[in-house]
Amino acid sequence: MTAFDFEATTLDGRPEALDHYRGDVLLVVNTASSCGFTPQYEGLEELHRRFRAQGLAVLGFPCDQFGGQEFDTEAEIASFCSTTYDVTFPMFAKVDVNGDDAHPLFRWLRAQKSGLLGGAIKWNFTKFLVARDGSVVKRYAPTTEPAKIAGDIERQLTALAA
Repeated sequence: MTAFDFEATTLDGRPEALDHYRGDVLLVVNTASSCGFTPQYEGLEELHRRFRAQGLAVLGFPCDQFGGQEFDTEAEIASFCSTTYDVTFPMFAKVDVNGDDAHPLFRWLRAQKSGLLGGAIKWNFTKFLVARDGSVVKRYAPTTEPAKIAGDIERQLTALAA
């Protein structure tokens, strides 16, 4: 199984097979609009713009499991991301990342790379770097600024492109 075997719903309600991103390096992030880490949207967008032509896809998955820090509707999330941070990378519908109702992608990601709380995700803006073959390379804590991941992204983009 790889990251490309999953499907998710976009912010506008369309199902999308992650197979659409096969061959890309992915940075999968659980996001929130009212979190202390929300300004990381800016850094995620910078990574997206800097590396998308080389094959990076940043994928945002809003989550309301940590302190109720996400808007109620996908329309509110889309508006906030667009107007506040000019987010142009793909955003998906709100998901759970922990517990019985966790999205299958996040259950799989957690099983591939544990964190400080074992498999559980600690907070918003936990990031997973996925190689072009769909395997999970690394997991990053919410406190890891997106700019600090750039070197790892570059290594993944060039490793399999050579």
